[in-house]
Amino acid sequence: MSESTAVGAGPAGGSGMGSGLDSVRRRNLGRIVELVHQGGVQSRSALTRTTGLNRSTVAALVTELASIGIVTESVPVGGQGVGRPSPLVSAGPRAVAFAANPELDAITVAAVRLGGEVLERVRREVDTTPSAAEATAIIAELVAELADRLPDEARGGGGIGLAVPGLVRDADGVVRLAPHLGWVDEPLVERLRAATGRAVFAANDASLGARAERTFGAGRGIDDLVYLNGGASGIGGGIIAGGRPVGGARGYAGEFGHTSATTTGNALEDAVRRSELLRVAGLTAGDDAVLEAALAEGIAADPAGAMREEVVRQARTLGRALAGTVNILDPELVVLGGHLGIVLELASEELHDAVRERALVPPFEDVSIVRAELGQDLLLIGAAELAFDRLIADPAAW
Repeated sequence: MSESTAVGAGPAGGSGMGSGLDSVRRRNLGRIVELVHQGGVQSRSALTRTTGLNRSTVAALVTELASIGIVTESVPVGGQGVGRPSPLVSAGPRAVAFAANPELDAITVAAVRLGGEVLERVRREVDTTPSAAEATAIIAELVAELADRLPDEARGGGGIGLAVPGLVRDADGVVRLAPHLGWVDEPLVERLRAATGRAVFAANDASLGARAERTFGAGRGIDDLVYLNGGASGIGGGIIAGGRPVGGARGYAGEFGHTSATTTGNALEDAVRRSELLRVAGLTAGDDAVLEAALAEGIAADPAGAMREEVVRQARTLGRALAGTVNILDPELVVLGGHLGIVLELASEELHDAVRERALVPPFEDVSIVRAELGQDLLLIGAAELAFDRLIADPAAW
């Protein structure tokens, strides 16, 4: 039921005043949760200033949230000044959601606390590309495993956010197309909801990465940014314009990996591939930390060898593609995650030179190209945002 519907609801013949006041209270509860989520530990006095509510109202809201475990209050230690210090409000024990990222080579699941803190992450490698049904079973198993390791109060109501490397329909979370996984019109949300009994939400992985970096990472305070994510399933992107995510008419926007990136017309994700980096590094599998360490060590040992040659080739190809993005979208910031962040780290000069060669001077002058700050937790933090949206919309229902 939408909030607008709830406001008008009430006993037959009633004025609806009570439910209207309840709607205001729920919005105010959500605002407190949102401020703690995005800004970390907050003093009660800071919450009062930011919300514009009076002190007694904020105190009552915080007390209610603390009683259901969404926030925790504490007394600051070592504070100076006259009078009683303002209590500090932080994420509580029940403010935990689950996040999952299915990929070609592995499925990763995490428990994430309000505020983007990954409490625990588990990665299960797979020998063959998982079907949607197999991915559902693995995610359900890993969520149950993580929940069992959480404190009792954190095990229950947290929903699951899915970061999917493909096109996800906004209306119902159906995966319309995940080409590298071979999924077409898969009702992943519905299946996982049935398997776990939890609320489940899904969106494109790179779009969620853009959101996570803007909220907690390199894009904090930036209203116009582009995020590109590189993973085993290819390259996707997310766009923030004017402070708002750009999803397109049905949520499919941001498929930068399918744009032409070479003179022969190869798509970007076919030319800048994680599998090629693994190959030249002599690896058959491994997460980004393992891959980056192997490449850095190999390049240091042989600066003119095959590893360096492949990284530079990918950097130049990626740079040419990014030039078009800069020209079209005029972002303030471009953030690169996954193996694209590794390419930037190991061949920054070559990548920037390639962008400079093809980008128009005015938009290129003021754009920054940086590596994602949230590392391997990025997509999981973004996926958890889908579940925390529900918490912020109605904390009392969590």
